[in-house]
Amino acid sequence: MNWLTTFMNSSIGKKFTMGTSGLLLCLFIAQHLVGNMMLFGGEALFNSYVATLSAFKPLVRIIEVIISIIFLSHIISGIRLTLDNKRANSSSYNVNTGSETSSFSSRTMAITGSVVFIFVIMHLSTIWYRFQLVHGSGSYYDIILGDAVGFGNPIYAAFYVVAMILMGVHLKHGFQSAFQTFGVSDSRYKGLIEKMSMIFWLVIPAGFTWIALWFGFITEAI
Repeated sequence: MNWLTTFMNSSIGKKFTMGTSGLLLCLFIAQHLVGNMMLFGGEALFNSYVATLSAFKPLVRIIEVIISIIFLSHIISGIRLTLDNKRANSSSYNVNTGSETSSFSSRTMAITGSVVFIFVIMHLSTIWYRFQLVHGSGSYYDIILGDAVGFGNPIYAAFYVVAMILMGVHLKHGFQSAFQTFGVSDSRYKGLIEKMSMIFWLVIPAGFTWIALWFGFITEAI
């Protein structure tokens, strides 16, 4: 197992873990958006959807643990790579300015990732936590649209929008870095990969943003 430890502690190993965990989280985010879109179907449809998931609670709990492990490995890999980059830059005498060597999304990865992390913690401590308290009562829709911790609270709705926009910025560079690590960024599939990645860094964040805008602000104004 020494080779595995050596690989995971190497620069490419950290990037591989970062890219793999990031792509797996993207799949979860896509599934989560599908569930959230049920809100447009009304209270009965959304409550039925959540109740169906609750019927498989042991399996859901296992999946939640797996997702948590993936999420933590993504964060740890990101921190380790950031520290490695800082050490490399501090020991180099030939340093270009960020605007000359990298894109906006790459320069703000730490900031966008931190905001998304704060959002996830807030989401778990509010929406997810309240879902557990009302298990089986059928009031999930009211929690999401309520003015306590849901879209009925303009502060929460606004932060939700900001977090989703920044998540899109984070994912844009994340996809580029991941496929560079996997060695397919310069392949003949580059164009196809770039188009597919737009689903995750543009379409999906836009979907979450639209939900927050619609239920948080637009429906309130109608």
